[in-house]
Amino acid sequence: MPSERLSVVVTRRLPDAVETRLKELFDVRLRDNDTPMTRAELAQAVKTADALVPTVTDEIDAALLAQAGPQLKLIANYGAGVDHIDVATARQRGILVSNTPGVLTDDTADMTMALMLAVTRRIPEGLSVMQSGKWTGWAPTALLGGRVGGRRLGILGMGRIGQAVAHRARAFGMQIHYHNRRRLRPEVEAGLEATYWESLDQMVARMDVISVNCPHTPSTFHQLNARRLKLMKPSAVIINTSRGEVIDENALTRMLQAGEIAGAGLDVYEHGSEVNPRLQGLPNVVLLPHMGSATQEGRLEMGEKVIINIKTFADGHRPPDQVVPGML
Repeated sequence: MPSERLSVVVTRRLPDAVETRLKELFDVRLRDNDTPMTRAELAQAVKTADALVPTVTDEIDAALLAQAGPQLKLIANYGAGVDHIDVATARQRGILVSNTPGVLTDDTADMTMALMLAVTRRIPEGLSVMQSGKWTGWAPTALLGGRVGGRRLGILGMGRIGQAVAHRARAFGMQIHYHNRRRLRPEVEAGLEATYWESLDQMVARMDVISVNCPHTPSTFHQLNARRLKLMKPSAVIINTSRGEVIDENALTRMLQAGEIAGAGLDVYEHGSEVNPRLQGLPNVVLLPHMGSATQEGRLEMGEKVIINIKTFADGHRPPDQVVPGML
């Protein structure tokens, strides 16, 4: 790499401490306002930058990469998920892609449990009663929810986050079940007291709570489709803090409206920020604005990983968190 400082373009506002450190190390162009770059702005960025720092709101597809200048050699994603980046095309063009894995494990697992409790204990409904001034006092049958202790939790995707969810759920007295593309090692499985299901259909049909904790890949798109959702018990609830595309959102909405599924807690949506309007207002649904990873600590640690990836690359080495196509 040339001896002069690397030219880095950041597509969104990042925490002040992260931006300050980026400015100290690189020739960096920061975003003035906290809005996603337009397609034209992204095109200009890939034409001029040595390294691009995008987020999940930026679509880095083959058409955009075709406009990249020869100097673009690194896409250092601010986030763990890279399904918004065409990693294979980037590789073909000699552009490395890195991400920030492992940073948000605990934050996302915490939010999974928060949504689980919010849905099963009807917390938003109680909050609404209080905020509207309609509470008239305690009543024996008011806003009755259900315990999570003793319930069977089925985790779809038993990676870092799935295992962190399992640890937390065990502390609440839940029975842990999981489906994963690979079975865990026996000692890991025993430590989690988890039951493996090779058949996702069989697991879904028997669980009280389903937690989606797998990435979005071609093989997981609509993995919970209409047919599988219909296998769920009417008393079951579904939680998704991973990727919205894993669930057929239209089918889920229809079943929630019809009472064929008891409830849902969603932090991610099939079409990004375009939330199905029929989901909004359903009393048995808790919707959050993709805030599962939104902790100050997590955002700073993400920035630190981005900086390490760029600095390592600038020093002539492979970024420690390089993403390899086919290994996602």
